[in-house]
Amino acid sequence: MDFRTVNTTCSYCGCGCGLLLEVLDDKVISTLPLKTHPVSQGSLCIKGWNIHEFVGSDQRLKQPLLRQDGKLVPVSWDEAMDTAAQGLKQVVEKYGPDAVAVLSSAKVTNEENYLIQKFTRAAIGTNNVDHCARL
Repeated sequence: MDFRTVNTTCSYCGCGCGLLLEVLDDKVISTLPLKTHPVSQGSLCIKGWNIHEFVGSDQRLKQPLLRQDGKLVPVSWDEAMDTAAQGLKQVVEKYGPDAVAVLSSAKVTNEENYLIQKFTRAAIGTNNVDHCARL
């Protein structure tokens, strides 16, 4: 049996709370607050306490899927990205950039959220960007 703790940062919101993930045989099994973290100071919200649950969830997608003939079919990352880029390009060309909105995730870092909003505004050309980090 291999047990270890991994020092990391909570990814549910932009606060950046410190936590320890308990890992048993390469499976994340529990979460503990990091007592010495300067932001959270040993405290976690309910989302932070349960962050380990989504890591190994059976409902979590493990590869890209595309709908073909009414069914979701596994495809390569290249095919999925090409299909998404083409669809986005077609919408912008036909309806304009404000026909697009981008919703980011609370499960990414602040830096990734910054890149998402930069992409939305600079590459697509719309200010229709938001995220789901509602506390």
